[in-house]
Amino acid sequence: MSSVPGLRIRSVGGIAEARPDGDYVLYWMVAFRRTGWNFSLQHAVEWARRLNRPLVVLEALRCGYRWASDRLHAFVIQGMAENSRRLARKPVLYYPYVEPQAGAGHGLLAALAARACVVISDDFPCFFLPRTLAAAAAQIPVRFELVDSNGLLPLRAADRVFVTAYQFRRFLQKHLPAHLSELPAADPLARVRLPSLGALPDNITARWPATPLGQLARHPARLAALPIDHSVPPVATAGGARAAERSLRAFLDSKLAHYADRRNQPEEDVASGLSPYLHFGHIAAQQVFAETMAAAGWTADQLASRATGSAQGWWGAPVAVESFVDQLTTWRELGHNLCWQRADYDQYPALPDWARRTLAKHASDQRQFVYSLEQFENAATHDPLWNAAQRQLLREGRMHNYLRMLWGKKILEWSSGPEEALEVMIELNNRYALDGRDPNSSSGIFWVLGRYDHPWAPERPVFGTVRYMSSANTARKVRVRDYLQKYGPASR
Repeated sequence: MSSVPGLRIRSVGGIAEARPDGDYVLYWMVAFRRTGWNFSLQHAVEWARRLNRPLVVLEALRCGYRWASDRLHAFVIQGMAENSRRLARKPVLYYPYVEPQAGAGHGLLAALAARACVVISDDFPCFFLPRTLAAAAAQIPVRFELVDSNGLLPLRAADRVFVTAYQFRRFLQKHLPAHLSELPAADPLARVRLPSLGALPDNITARWPATPLGQLARHPARLAALPIDHSVPPVATAGGARAAERSLRAFLDSKLAHYADRRNQPEEDVASGLSPYLHFGHIAAQQVFAETMAAAGWTADQLASRATGSAQGWWGAPVAVESFVDQLTTWRELGHNLCWQRADYDQYPALPDWARRTLAKHASDQRQFVYSLEQFENAATHDPLWNAAQRQLLREGRMHNYLRMLWGKKILEWSSGPEEALEVMIELNNRYALDGRDPNSSSGIFWVLGRYDHPWAPERPVFGTVRYMSSANTARKVRVRDYLQKYGPASR
């Protein structure tokens, strides 16, 4: 029935059949918040065409989730406004709902599902979404399907959790080629004709009125009426598919060529800047991959015939392209692999045995400095470079990737124990980073404590055999003078 690969679709809730006489097909957009390169939307369109029914797209935003703030709400709402503009010209009824108070949206999905032929949603393996989707399955009286549009490799294509990037990369090199031609449609609604639905029933729209997005998106101060954290303000980075595509174009045009040799330099702006857009689903990893490879003139016949697990040489592309694509596929999807298969992915016991043993052995070691969460949060340590990285996170909702590793290692060194360090990293990253609460950012946090790594000699206080980093060594390896000035205390 659908051109979406079957490996990416799973039915949940126990009801096998669609209801052909329902009023519409419902796509509940929760993770892949975009109108193109989206297997979920594509699958919903196929259902609507098959049943000859209208298509309703519900995109809602709760206010009661942990870390809900002006920063995160503004970014998501900007994306919703972009979706509204793009779908206004399509044969779809787009229904945006921003919850005005915690719990106000309760019942909306059930009310919409009661009139639906079938309900489609996004299969995302992280944060509160798996629990939300599982709870929703009990409320939906028709066939309910979740669609995986997370990355190039379907989540269910991997049969185990991988403990190193090398192992996962080698698996990808063996199995990913079979999926590279299975890309989602750039515009699943192009030239599609569907029956129209003028409006939803009055009893639904009166209780849960559609949110006027324009004012909220253009004037974030209007978020003050919502019960969310107003101490974390919006940042200059705009949300939405249009902003994401502009970032991708800028990266491909002027930064990609320097990615391999300059991306670790904090004073060089050669990173893609795409991680917030990938996290909120404003752009697809498949689109990023396809346009990157097209810009490089790459074709699939350039792939190496043997899987070596090496980060270079397998794609048969320029070094800069291979370096970036390895981040996009290996490192990003490695985190999805773990989150999909382990519900405790964000818990301390999920660390490798060797890491927990060595950290436990040194948990009572004397620390030269021990800081509280408040001191970390306010960039009030003795280390100017760490403080600068934290200020970038506070002000911009992002941090240079290389310094993000140092940031985590120092939190481990300056906390009273490794479990306390994990709590601090999760709190600061998930509260302030636009790309927090994500499989990829979880991988980065847990890498600090030994995930996807191996023991390193010599054994050190506090760290044991977990990899060590210092600000002094970092400052010798990369240029930080201008970075320190830009994010110093006087530059507020």
